[in-house]
Amino acid sequence: MTVLFVNGVIYASWGTHVPTIKDKFDLSDANLSLSMLAVALGGILIMAWAGRWIARVGSASASVKSALLLSLAAFGILLMPQYALLLFWLALYGAMSAVNDVAANSQGAVIEAAFGRPVIGSLHGSFSLGGMCGALVSSGWQAMGWPNQWHLGVVCACCAALILLTSGWLLPESSALAHQAASGAQGAGDDAPAPGQDHALPPALKRKLVVLGCLAFLALIVEGAMYDWSAVYMREVALAGGGFVSAGYAAFSVGMAVGRFSGDPVRARFSEGALVVASCALSFAGLGLALLLPGVWTALAGFLLCGLGTANIIPVMFSSAGRMALASGGSASNGLAVTTRLAYMGLLIGPVIVGFIAHRFDLRIALALSLLGVVAIAASSRRVFSFGR
Repeated sequence: MTVLFVNGVIYASWGTHVPTIKDKFDLSDANLSLSMLAVALGGILIMAWAGRWIARVGSASASVKSALLLSLAAFGILLMPQYALLLFWLALYGAMSAVNDVAANSQGAVIEAAFGRPVIGSLHGSFSLGGMCGALVSSGWQAMGWPNQWHLGVVCACCAALILLTSGWLLPESSALAHQAASGAQGAGDDAPAPGQDHALPPALKRKLVVLGCLAFLALIVEGAMYDWSAVYMREVALAGGGFVSAGYAAFSVGMAVGRFSGDPVRARFSEGALVVASCALSFAGLGLALLLPGVWTALAGFLLCGLGTANIIPVMFSSAGRMALASGGSASNGLAVTTRLAYMGLLIGPVIVGFIAHRFDLRIALALSLLGVVAIAASSRRVFSFGR
């Protein structure tokens, strides 16, 4: 989906300029993590309002409007002349990114309901593909020595144009309702995502969704760390130069894209539990390789494997959350809301946690500690996911 692709491009473009921000204001790892905290706080503070706004205007309209605002916010990041202004602007950027994330995932739920088949892995793959493209463009731009501020300007202008050109392909919530009515789905009027719905979830179900959200939080700490710290790792630990500074992000995004685009057919053949355990093992091995052998090429190979392993953990969790909500007679979108709210805090807060640990100890230690979350997910998978077909 174009919205998630654009979100990935912009996220990667900002992520590859973390070293630029660090150099511009001469920041320590701790002060650099404050800038990431600003992004996190902006997203967290707006998350509850975002859900209500998207329900009111519809996911299609919200996806377009939030993507345009996200492009504008990202464009201004490198133009900030003072660190205090940068923190304010990054909070604004984080808020727009969070709104766009929620809107895009809500639109994904509409698409799944309208077509009657699982596509969430491929949709999340478009975000990873966008991240890969954004990182590659950034690598080429830096290798050419062109001005950094113009890089974000050009990327954001292209993203805004792409959103406007493809906005007519987004589906209204009524498409999901029509499909469910035509297929005779039981409780279609209640289960289909529609603007303004607010179904209460049973307490037992909500507890399960919170558990899923906590596990997704751990998974997204690793993902967020790769997005925001891979460029710093490549430059300061792997001692990469030139365009190779952004190559670590690109390698991780390639692994994510490949894993997610192939995830739906894999899920159709194997159980969700087996897929999650295998994904955790691959993620652990990949990041472990990059940390134990921090050369340029071993780091790239490790980030690629980490991306491939991390790719399908979140799609499986989000799919499980929606399915459990539907099975209880509730709305899939309400079930997703509980899980995703906790999950995206990991994506937003994870880089901040890594930054503070890196300042106190070392970046390699900080990234290694993030792998404890992957171990916890694998250990919990038998109780949370199905291992039978």
